Amino acid sequence: MRVRRAHERLRTASKELQSLVATEPMKGRWEPEPAPAEILEAAQEELRQAYSGLGGDASCVDVLDGGRLLSFSYEDMLRYHGPGSPGGVAHAFKVMERAFPLLDPDGPPQRREITLATAFGGPGARDGFELVARAVTGERYVLEPGLARPERGTTLERFVFRIVYRERSVTLAVREGFVTDEFIALARKERSPAEEARLDLLKLEMAERVMSSPPADVYDATPGGLES
Repeated sequence: MRVRRAHERLRTASKELQSLVATEPMKGRWEPEPAPAEILEAAQEELRQAYSGLGGDASCVDVLDGGRLLSFSYEDMLRYHGPGSPGGVAHAFKVMERAFPLLDPDGPPQRREITLATAFGGPGARDGFELVARAVTGERYVLEPGLARPERGTTLERFVFRIVYRERSVTLAVREGFVTDEFIALARKERSPAEEARLDLLKLEMAERVMSSPPADVYDATPGGLES
């Protein structure tokens, strides 16, 4: 019952924010006008609170730090990163959830032996990897534009991640349906307040799509060979 109410609140908040950032006339009956900034901010905050009410995904990403098991939920990653890029945080969660069992089938990997390279430079994903693997401070997180796959199109080309653990590696590429053309177009341009609110909505919708799907449905995995 709690989860159903949380989903209903999220849908209502999403529709309300969508109506505030509408850019097309409604069947020719009216012309949209920019909503006041304070109303947009209030609607955005309600949407964030509604999403938080879902409690994220019940699963956790597990790693070892020495002999100690550490478990990180999506909510843990959101608290570390902040509200700016929930979609990027969700992608980081699913990347690790997908990759770690392939890299160490016998159990959680040692967090300080994980190396990550990606063509995606979003701060949410970066902070997710930092929290779990201490990859940024350990200089094991690398932005590598050469991993991009331009043949997949502008929307998907940068959502590629290569994770190395000891003698194994795996490369992950996001599947279609989780990142939208509109999101990429808005993220890469100068935005009006209404467009900024629209982008916030798209980030949250992407986070919900990613987090509500099994990791194998979100990311295709190609295991690598032995590392030299």
